[in-house]
Amino acid sequence: MKRLLLSLVILLLPTLVGAAEYIVQPTKGAFAVAIENAQAGDTLRLLQGTHLGSVLIDKPLTIIGEGATVDGLEQGSTLKVDAPDVTIKGLIVIGSGSGGKGLDAGITLTKKADRALIEGNRILGNLVGVDMHGPDNAIIVRNYIEGRLDKRMNDRGNGVYIWNAPGGKVVGNDIRYGRDGIFVNVSKKNTFTGNRMRDLRFAIHYMYANKSTVSGNISTGNHLGFAIMFSKRVVIENNLSLNDRDHGIMMNYTNQSVIRNNRIEGGGDKCVFIYNAHKNSFQGNSFERCKIGIHFTAGSERNEFSGNSFVGNRTQVKYVGSKWVEWSTDGTGNYWSDHAAFDLDGNGVADSAYRPNDMMDHVLWTQPAAKALLGSPAVQLIRWSQSAFPATLPGGVIDRTPMMHPVRPEIPIWKELQ
Repeated sequence: MKRLLLSLVILLLPTLVGAAEYIVQPTKGAFAVAIENAQAGDTLRLLQGTHLGSVLIDKPLTIIGEGATVDGLEQGSTLKVDAPDVTIKGLIVIGSGSGGKGLDAGITLTKKADRALIEGNRILGNLVGVDMHGPDNAIIVRNYIEGRLDKRMNDRGNGVYIWNAPGGKVVGNDIRYGRDGIFVNVSKKNTFTGNRMRDLRFAIHYMYANKSTVSGNISTGNHLGFAIMFSKRVVIENNLSLNDRDHGIMMNYTNQSVIRNNRIEGGGDKCVFIYNAHKNSFQGNSFERCKIGIHFTAGSERNEFSGNSFVGNRTQVKYVGSKWVEWSTDGTGNYWSDHAAFDLDGNGVADSAYRPNDMMDHVLWTQPAAKALLGSPAVQLIRWSQSAFPATLPGGVIDRTPMMHPVRPEIPIWKELQ
């Protein structure tokens, strides 16, 4: 008899301690009651229809939508996660409030929400899409996040807001409208990969975020693509900035970072703007069809440029300085579309150095009214003299080993979310 009882206990044990799954009907209060009655590790499967939000998830649960909408009725955050190991998947999340110190969100992850997984949701019309506020190693993957349009751009919330969330990842999301696509403030060791961001102020906006990676993202039609500020040891690679209005990449007080294999294309004031940023390495990037290819100022020093392409920019480089700054590394310079060069030995390196700016450029930057004199014989004589006698040039950027052929990094093709 004892052996029989023991065998029954062993057979029943997985059922007793295993996670349960509950079907939640779209009736008033059913979602909140299901959360309250569930045990850690359970799964709540929300049926099609509208479920009331503004709920607190305070235990490890998996919440899966079956065509379900969760509406916060404009009261705080629609879903607030305050427990580790929570998964939210396949929901339509709407109706956050407009307050909470500007942080009311479709989904809020508190500092207790370590290892949260937010996957495959449609997060629509909330003040903030997802607020990652303090958890470790949370993941936001393949969500469609659309912000509000009923406020001025600077008064809207961000698609994803990250504060002090080390190890967090934002991967493969489609973010549109709102203020910034991804705004990071005081965090580290984050990964932002394969996201598409459109119709925003900044696609990705970094503030005090160190040792992080921004890779394979697409920024199109924003005011500014990738703004990296007050950060160090950041890797920015394989990103595309297409027709962003002001800058493709802006670096402000950013140091010891690597910017490689990015493509900045079209129309903006500056492909890259560098302000007081030091010891950064630019490798294999393509800067195309901007008013200014690269503008760097405010004492930006000891930055390396090699293997990049400058194609069709109205002004390739804007740099005001009295000393020569070498833009080649170990015999590898950059490609310049306006450099009429020869390569007699066929080694892929131009036989003459490239100097993007002359004395008249410096005059025009400080005295724009002098543009009226550009066609005068005196100006033409000055420019001819400097080309014939480089020793008369005022200093600035020089590429002693310019490339004969451009590079054009391949950017991963965006696959629409299902």
